[in-house]
Amino acid sequence: MHDPEIVEQMRSEWNERAKEDANYYVAFGRRDQDDEEFFASGADVVRALETELKRVPQARTALEIGCGPGRLLRPMSCHFTEIHGIDVADEMVRRAERNLAGVPHARVHHAAGSDLAQFASNYFDFVYSYAVFQHIPSGDVVFGYLREVARVLKPGGVAHLQLNGLPKTAQNYTTWSGFRVSADEIRNFTREHSLQLLALDGVETQYMWTTWRKIAVPRVRAISNAHSGEHAIPARGRLACASFWIEDLPAGCDLNTMEAAIDGLRATGVYVGPRVNGLSQFNVLLPAGTRTGLVPVEISWLGHPLCAKAWMRVIPPGPSVPRIEAVTDGTNLLSHRRIERGSVKVQMEEVAEPEKFVAAIDGAPVRATEMFCTDPRNERWDISFLLPEGTLPGGHRLEISLGARKLAPIPIEVV
Repeated sequence: MHDPEIVEQMRSEWNERAKEDANYYVAFGRRDQDDEEFFASGADVVRALETELKRVPQARTALEIGCGPGRLLRPMSCHFTEIHGIDVADEMVRRAERNLAGVPHARVHHAAGSDLAQFASNYFDFVYSYAVFQHIPSGDVVFGYLREVARVLKPGGVAHLQLNGLPKTAQNYTTWSGFRVSADEIRNFTREHSLQLLALDGVETQYMWTTWRKIAVPRVRAISNAHSGEHAIPARGRLACASFWIEDLPAGCDLNTMEAAIDGLRATGVYVGPRVNGLSQFNVLLPAGTRTGLVPVEISWLGHPLCAKAWMRVIPPGPSVPRIEAVTDGTNLLSHRRIERGSVKVQMEEVAEPEKFVAAIDGAPVRATEMFCTDPRNERWDISFLLPEGTLPGGHRLEISLGARKLAPIPIEVV
């Protein structure tokens, strides 16, 4: 993460500056400022930071990188229940502790290296830094800190950071005239680290400010059968529909922008549900040819991976169980087994081999005049036929079989 020699150089030289005249080197004002003048010199920066706090109205925790003797940390402390400062120079930390003695929820830390290792991931609502990165002589150290900022920010948290955005014309960098960062480098960095880039102010100047928000990375928390809720999905048939329960699904996700691939096969998205307790439901139909076993699932949004790969249990489908859904007049579909015009329509489900359909009325065989598949996934068919010639008005018995399987007879009325 860091070059020990560079870190030691930064610590040594900033300790010397702090001992010589800390207020001067931090505030860039005149020599020998008293505390009142020194703290007043940070008022404009504090106002700018407070403006950015509107992006995180519920902020409770904050971190200042390069806090120095606490010029910004002390006035910013009133906005948080817990605020931390970190600095590489021991002398700066000692001065900050003295200046913050009356602020119990403000804590100052010495940076052992060029990282934020003492802080947990996803901990801070707000991270800020001013007049610090512009004094770091190494690009590796600067971007190491920026990666750490991305790590310690909470999802939804905001970072407001000042960097030296001047063109890279310097022959070398020192602990005073430090490394320079371009706007394009910030754009690339934020894209690569799932950060929303909200502001770039002062591009190509020494005081380039950038504002980021950490995007909550969605996670698939569970996969279930969309119909039964079980954690196994048949490879095909009417139950071959999976529900992905996704945490922190972005608000812009819909069936036009999301895709799912199951074992490399594109699946059909059919439903995106409302967020409930932090989880959103995304239903997909399993594609034809899905194998059984544990298979990988990849979900993308706008052509990019949305979350980490997940695994889904796919089982063989159960045997088809043909059943009659409805028997109606061939024309009047609301007749409900009342045959008015001499033709009959039978609606059936899970008919794997419709060519084996056989029907008879009171033992007199009939011949199908039309077979139409209305739902291939559920194997639903509409099968029509004419009444046998000479069928009289009154009650009759409709018998249907599919190969060796005989279904229960259906009473019909002919009028």
